[in-house]
Amino acid sequence: MRILPFVIATVIYLALALRMLRGPALDTRGRHVFLAVGGAALAAHLIGQFVDARAAGGIHLHFYAALSWVGAGMAAVLLVASSFRSIERLATVVFPIAAATCLLAGLWGAPSAAHEGLQDWRIALHAVLALVAFATLAVAALVAVMLGIQDRALRARRFAPWLQGAPPLTQVEALLFQLIGGGFAVLSLALISGVMFVHDLFAQHLVHKTALAIAAWLVFGGLLIGRWRFGWRGQRAIRLVLIGATLLVLAYLGSKFVLEIVLGRTG
Repeated sequence: MRILPFVIATVIYLALALRMLRGPALDTRGRHVFLAVGGAALAAHLIGQFVDARAAGGIHLHFYAALSWVGAGMAAVLLVASSFRSIERLATVVFPIAAATCLLAGLWGAPSAAHEGLQDWRIALHAVLALVAFATLAVAALVAVMLGIQDRALRARRFAPWLQGAPPLTQVEALLFQLIGGGFAVLSLALISGVMFVHDLFAQHLVHKTALAIAAWLVFGGLLIGRWRFGWRGQRAIRLVLIGATLLVLAYLGSKFVLEIVLGRTG
């Protein structure tokens, strides 16, 4: 039953999110358990995705399937980052998002004749790079929000319970720019692969995706240059991260939603 892995992943994601929302900060053993259980949820999520990909004969990227790939990518980025930094509290946001994408993929993401898998490895590579970049930069946006909340809490000297155990601001900021740097590099590769492998990147409905993705690339690139040359940080950096992430949402999900769900078009 194809929906079973998605259901398992959803239950684990939500249980972990609830634990991180209501429970105390994790000690070393608790972090290991968190990573192990979160990894099990991610594994179930990916099994569901690969079952659908196999049925489609390639990577399956209908709107709900693409959304689920992004959710899995965000969960993976969080788990990897949590192995280096104490940012497990972000699971209260990331894991419910991943759980929602699981349910949507399980209920409405089954491949059909109208949405075949990407069998050309070059186009599949471009799609994977774009989704990895999106997931990484989406987590960066959440880290930016966390950074802003921490900064305000420090100024007001009032800490919400879910912030207990969070790393110092300097570490959160360092992680933010590491994620931005990694996401920007993968986004650059996605755009380059699009130019190389997509027959006409500016044809039909691809033009607005391309324009928005390039705009996001410019925002993140400008932020990295500003950080390097002028030491940009704080609210300016947070605003730019959120602007870039919004552009990516519009590029990769907004356009697919309008084309496939609202207009009922494929391809």
